[in-house]
Amino acid sequence: MSFEVVIGLEVHCQLRTRSKLFSSAPVRFGGAPNTSVVPLDIALPGTLPVLNGAAVELAIRAALATHCTIHERSIFARKNYFYPDLPKGYQISQYEQPLATGGYVELAASEGAARRIRLTRIHMEEDAGKSVHDGSASDTLIDLNRAGIPLIEIVSEPDLRSAAEAAEYLRKLREIVRAVGASDADMEKGQFRCDANVSLRRAGATTLGTRTEIKNLNSFRFVEAAIEREVQRQAELLESGGAIVQATLGYDAERDRLGVMRVKENADDYRYFPDPDLIPVVISAARIEAIRAALPELADARARRFAAQYALAPRDAALIAADRALSAWFEAAAKQPAQPKSVANWLLRDVLAALRERDAEIEHVKLAPESFAALVKLAEDGAITAKNARALLAELLWTGGDPASAIAERGLAAVSDAGALGAVADEVIAANAKAVASFRAGDEKSLNFLMGQVMRRTQGKADPAAVREILSRKLGGDEGVTP
Repeated sequence: MSFEVVIGLEVHCQLRTRSKLFSSAPVRFGGAPNTSVVPLDIALPGTLPVLNGAAVELAIRAALATHCTIHERSIFARKNYFYPDLPKGYQISQYEQPLATGGYVELAASEGAARRIRLTRIHMEEDAGKSVHDGSASDTLIDLNRAGIPLIEIVSEPDLRSAAEAAEYLRKLREIVRAVGASDADMEKGQFRCDANVSLRRAGATTLGTRTEIKNLNSFRFVEAAIEREVQRQAELLESGGAIVQATLGYDAERDRLGVMRVKENADDYRYFPDPDLIPVVISAARIEAIRAALPELADARARRFAAQYALAPRDAALIAADRALSAWFEAAAKQPAQPKSVANWLLRDVLAALRERDAEIEHVKLAPESFAALVKLAEDGAITAKNARALLAELLWTGGDPASAIAERGLAAVSDAGALGAVADEVIAANAKAVASFRAGDEKSLNFLMGQVMRRTQGKADPAAVREILSRKLGGDEGVTP
């Protein structure tokens, strides 16, 4: 039986604020338990929440960057449930009237048009505390440092069709919220985690199957592994004639195993109602537009601009645009006399290879982008061979310096004088009669050997194209020689 996988993700993203969503308690990671709390966070009687305006602005940034419609009026509600790390007995969230709805995240496609993953909504809410078992089989400790930290929940439509695509969507979403400064989205610190809703339906069907929800996945690898495991489980169950039971699941990464946490949970169970202690959030259209105008250029828009402005291939433009610092370095170099396409080629091939070798970022490079462009231009103009230019670049990236001066100091200037190259070619022809005869008999590989001899005698400073042309002419092989 053939099934289609249907996946929707609910991503909880911590907003980058200094204090919590409704209290003055500081937001920090790694402190001693229950040290980042004030009376409101532990639900002492008489305390009242006060909304953090900075959190609202950050949430709007994320919503605008994902093409959502921002509502000028939204309402906080109480989501009621009992759990030890929720002192109030309810979580303040948004339900019927969220901050933003609609929108999409665009994924690059290997072939054809990019794929858009639609968003249902983005709403604000406070985080809960943390239950700590600390190796005890019977005792549970509660740390409320996290209680009240501002979150946005980004809910997608069920548009994802594989575990790999789900991970790709998460990477793209994290890139966006980081780019606009809404969140650090550090998964290791729990700042970016998701719940995955997974169902299967027969190929060609339009109605959705019964879904299960996998909770609190906090790494791309675990998201893929957990979804793949659940898809396998559901497929085996359906193929054997069984039925899927709606349930909330937990994923044990060490054992690559899913376990049932609770069964059949719906919104009605939470008894949502507007929080009487909080007035509606009202944001003017002018304020929304001001935030939109202040947004930085996002990677997708930057890639489109690079492709148009610098005549780059879409894939090359996207690779450079994905990193803001790399993009700035490229643009500083591309403004120099060297051809932007050549600058991009050298950047993607040689600079990125050097960065990978040292596990470094472009910020660690000491060579100024203008000097990098100058070296590319010198190679383009034949002042230095491409081979020697690459070797010199690998050094200058980490030391800095002026390429022209370095070329002169090291004696790397290309030998381009036709007379000098012709003399060396004559010497090589005279010393390698067997290779000359082989070439004249039709073996073009022999020409490569002769070129190598010339390059050796000129210490790699000769222009290979010029050497080939001179040797070909002197051997009478203008026709049939591949340039």
